[in-house]
Amino acid sequence: MRLWHEKLLSELPRQQLLGQHRECCALRGNAWGKNHTTVNYVFSYSPYKLYLYHMIVINEMKQRGYKNDPLWENPSYRGKTCPPYKDEQLKEACNKHDGNSPIYPEHNGEYLQECINNLNAKGIRL
Repeated sequence: MRLWHEKLLSELPRQQLLGQHRECCALRGNAWGKNHTTVNYVFSYSPYKLYLYHMIVINEMKQRGYKNDPLWENPSYRGKTCPPYKDEQLKEACNKHDGNSPIYPEHNGEYLQECINNLNAKGIRL
């Protein structure tokens, strides 16, 4: 499981973009808080940050003509088998993202290069 650097989302091939959507859905649902070294940093923040990130993925999908379940556009939604977040759980969240910096501070220049290297190893050149 990996959250690609935000700068790469608009350039990801179809398979990786749709995979990213599935991973966001899983993390927002039953995988929230489950140990996975690549994405553990996500659990240090409010789940609202993951929602903001997921909305970037969803908006990119829409731009490409892909459909998503609109329920995922609700910040409280966690999937069919998870209870929704309560407002208090999301109120401690960050303010609306201004788009000028990554949602997650871990998505820095070093992480961007790591993601590019990972894609290159899969034969994907951006």
